[in-house]
This record gives sequence, C-alpha cells and structure tokens, in this order.
Amino acid sequence: MPDEPAPPRRRPRYKGTHPRRFEEKYKELDPSRFAEERLKVMARGQTPAGSHRSIMVREILERLAPQPGETVLDATLGYGGHARELMGRLRPGGHLVGLDVDPLELPRTEARLREEGFGPDLFEALRMNFAGLPGLIPRTGPFDGVLADLGLSSMQIDNPARGFTWKADGPLDLRLNPQRGRPASELLAGLAEADLADMLTTNADEPFAAQIARALCAAGQPILGTRHFAEVVRGALMEAGFDRDDPETRKSLQRSLQALRIAVNDEFGVLDQFLAFLPRALKPGGRVAILSFHSGEDRRVKKAFLEGHRAGIYAAIAEAPERASFEEQRDNPRSSPAKLRWAVKAR
Repeated sequence: MPDEPAPPRRRPRYKGTHPRRFEEKYKELDPSRFAEERLKVMARGQTPAGSHRSIMVREILERLAPQPGETVLDATLGYGGHARELMGRLRPGGHLVGLDVDPLELPRTEARLREEGFGPDLFEALRMNFAGLPGLIPRTGPFDGVLADLGLSSMQIDNPARGFTWKADGPLDLRLNPQRGRPASELLAGLAEADLADMLTTNADEPFAAQIARALCAAGQPILGTRHFAEVVRGALMEAGFDRDDPETRKSLQRSLQALRIAVNDEFGVLDQFLAFLPRALKPGGRVAILSFHSGEDRRVKKAFLEGHRAGIYAAIAEAPERASFEEQRDNPRSSPAKLRWAVKAR
C-alpha cells in the first residue's frame, strides 16, 4: 500500500486577531509567500519579524560614493540591505566583501543575496569579526570603501531565543556568536556589585547603575532568563520611585541589556581594534562610514577620526554626526538613535 500523504501543517494558533509572539508571525517569517504582509507591517512603522530595515542608506551611499570596478568592505553584513545597495553601484567589475560574526544569520543572508543574483565574482561572505582586519587585508588588499553598522540587526533583537530583548522571555544569552564565549547569565553571576555598577555606567551611561546592580546581586537565585532579568531591573526602578511601565523604566531595561551585551561580546575592545587598523584597510582616497547607536561607540569613532585627521591620515572627517531624517525616524523608529560619521583617507 502506498504511503499516505502527510497531513497539511496547521498554522500556529495564537490568542486574539494578530500574532504577538515571534514564532507565531508565520506570514512575516515567510516573505516569499506573504509579501503583502511585510508591506503592511512596514507601513505601520514596524520591522517584519525575521528581517531588518537598513538605516540611513541614502546618506551612506552619498558618503561612500561606490563606483563601478571598486572594492568595498561591509564589515557588519547583517541582513545585507546596505550591501545590496552598494553592490548595485559596483557593477561592472566591482567586488564587495561582507563580514559577520553571527553563524546563524550569515548563511541566511548569503543565500538570500545569491538568490537575488549577486554571484561570487561580485560578492564574498566571510564569517569573522571585523577586529580580524589585519588577517584579511593581506589577502584582499585595501578597499575603496568601508562600512560598519554597529547596531544589532532586527532579526537578532526580535528572536527571543537569542536573548537580546526584554519584551519576551528567552535565555539571558546576548552573544553575537552563540558558539563562542560565555552567555550573559554566566557573566552576571560572577560579577561583584561594585563591578556590575561600574559596567552599567561605563557601557550604557545608566543613571541608576548602583540601584540596579544592588538588586541584581541580591536576587537570591541565578538570573537565567530575560524575563527574570527584566523583573529585577523593574523592581529596582520602582524602588527609585518610577512606575513599572514608566518610560524611564523601559530605558533602564534597554540600557542594562546593552551594557551586558557589550561586555559579553567585548564590543568596545573589538571596535578599538577595528578603528586602530582601519587606515591600513583603506586605499589612498578611500572612504569609510560608521553607524553607531549609543554614546560609547560614537565617542570612540569620533576620537579615532579626529586623531587621524590631526595626524594627516584622514584628509576629511565629519564635523558632526549625521542623523536619520525625520521621515525615516517616523517610518522606522529603530533609526532614531543612529549617528553616522565618515572619513576620507589622505592621498
């Protein structure tokens, strides 16, 4: 008797009229079948689940000015939106190298760009941290343009399994590469109160660092999940006189997760290494554009460009950071904190 066909899979069930949990948003997670759903979500000023909306694309293209035949490095490939626009201007004869440390998202991005017609002659994807530039440049040579988008991708933020959001329960992980290093829960368990408060201040300028550190260290049990973490931080802010859902409480939650993420991934150390080697990754006259999303990153980029300009390494730098337009901030609120700085290497 022939095998009976498998019964059709039913869509995920959810409460109410619209899915809320990441895994229930099956239409957004399958844009090839439900393209109209993606447009509806974007029209509401939101980012479809499992995807990412590239920020300040027009401004980045203006500053990098990619030309046919040039070589460009996208040091933080992410979802590939910036790379797609850059490659459209590198034809014919150009080449883009895309780096990403995330072993889960990089294969998906590479496959998506290959399906769109960006072949190996034009596009190369490498799984590596951009601090590894000293090992890359001897093989590729310096570039005409370099882009670094220091923000998290939306598909990382929105997936509770990655632990980057306090809005849904998941493991308190926060690693950009979940195959290396310690998760945030382990780091948190090993920190003394004074060290934790210092980390919250240094990495996120958290004004309630002392209160939050005291509450986290007094939790009485290991904090393994994002929901548990959020409840402890909320409790600290409520003791400081804020309501549970006060905007300041939400900001402290965001900053506290940011501080842990930076520590887990050594993001400041990695950025410092990248900025120190960056001039050698650029051809004479080469352009670099860097998007940052919080003050700790922006201070480092500003300082490196200013010192390079004074030393004659950069012929021109941004006098002040550029911001996303009002229209972009309205259509994509995640662009609001972005700051774009640029530099041109001296000839």
